[in-house]
Amino acid sequence: MGFEPDYNKQCLEKLIWAMQKLEIDCDETELPKIAELIVQTMTGPWRYFHTPNHIFEVGGEEDPIEVLAALFHDVVYVQVDQSVNFNLTYYIAPFIRQVGEHLLIRDAEDLPPDQSFEMVRQIFDFAPSQTLSPMSGQNEFLSGLVATKVLEPLLPLELLVQVVACIEATIPFRPKTELGSNSDVLYQRLKDVCKTFNLKLTDEDLIETVKRSVRLSNRDVGSFAHESAARFLDNTWNLLPETNHYLKNSSSYTINQYRTALQKMEGFMNFIKPEIIFHQFQGYPDELSYNALVARARKNIEVGRLYLASKLFTIAFLEALSLRFGRVIPVSTLMGEMPTEGFSAVSLVDFLPPNVNPHPPKTELEQQVLTLLEEGRTQSSSYDIKNSPLATYMVKCLGFDEIIHQRNRAQEFFQNKITHEEFLAGCDDHVKKAVTDGIVQLFDSRKAALCQSL
Repeated sequence: MGFEPDYNKQCLEKLIWAMQKLEIDCDETELPKIAELIVQTMTGPWRYFHTPNHIFEVGGEEDPIEVLAALFHDVVYVQVDQSVNFNLTYYIAPFIRQVGEHLLIRDAEDLPPDQSFEMVRQIFDFAPSQTLSPMSGQNEFLSGLVATKVLEPLLPLELLVQVVACIEATIPFRPKTELGSNSDVLYQRLKDVCKTFNLKLTDEDLIETVKRSVRLSNRDVGSFAHESAARFLDNTWNLLPETNHYLKNSSSYTINQYRTALQKMEGFMNFIKPEIIFHQFQGYPDELSYNALVARARKNIEVGRLYLASKLFTIAFLEALSLRFGRVIPVSTLMGEMPTEGFSAVSLVDFLPPNVNPHPPKTELEQQVLTLLEEGRTQSSSYDIKNSPLATYMVKCLGFDEIIHQRNRAQEFFQNKITHEEFLAGCDDHVKKAVTDGIVQLFDSRKAALCQSL
């Protein structure tokens, strides 16, 4: 058995440290309850990336406000958990109602008079009766509200404002507007909140608060700028099962389901621009550091796009083949079971012929992606092996130019503009025969195993 980390203990230590740094004298019985609340939420069944390890990393180890904000910034994640954790509804329900599948801020006449809620609402610039959007701050707003209501008995409003400002800054991927960057807008809102609530915070305090929020939010998306593209892809693969819950069982998810998950991630990779990932405010971080973050993110996104395109063509090819004999075919049926402890699985790639004249990579990017496909990311996922032997085979047989061409053709297949047979007809005959023969041999090996005692 592997070592199970004691997340409650780690979280409690973070809370105690932060309170000591802030010189907050609090009841020792309260902090363990808060730690338990946070950890219980962050270890839900669908949490693969947004876990206790993530919040500990995002908080850093130097600033108590950042540590507190990080502990709470992902406690609400409706798309991942499929709901708000029941234990958090105590703090949210007085201010939020549900209509169908949507969460709304209660109408003004139904909201209780509550100073701290008003503070959170104004920092996020949300309004009574507003429908919350998962893509526009819903989770961060509700997480900030939970943080405020949980910490309200312990911290003055001046400190709560700073915690909530850091959480607001973790709303990701927002472009500049006519009002300036997200950090500029947050700074202005904080000035307004200080006036509204007559807070004892100086302009220097507010500037430092926004810089603090920049540090926290940049750590939150720090994997985009990881020096290792393999580590960046590790995090990408941990995100997939959070919103594609069928991936939890590696033996039963279908080819179509896996393809759909990859498609969604590729769509995100094609949408995201490195310039909107990281924050900067009043020269912090400095231009050199900021530009380095953006440059590394751009490189990792390029790797991710080509990597996903290669895997998408490969799974499209398998999906088209599978439609010759069924519509709901698990990946494991054509590829073989994932190897697990005590079970050595036979795989499709065991039956593929050698590549006698492989296409060499033409660019540094192609070489990097081929290496990632062949050798793998740095860690296997519970639902997927870390390397991609069939995609590697395809790339070596066809070259990346043809892979991209076929990925674009696959889009027509996905959209039912061409049939699976029309898609296959436009694919390389040698690859079709090699993979088809390999699948037949995999099935024959199963037949032999099944019949061995007869």
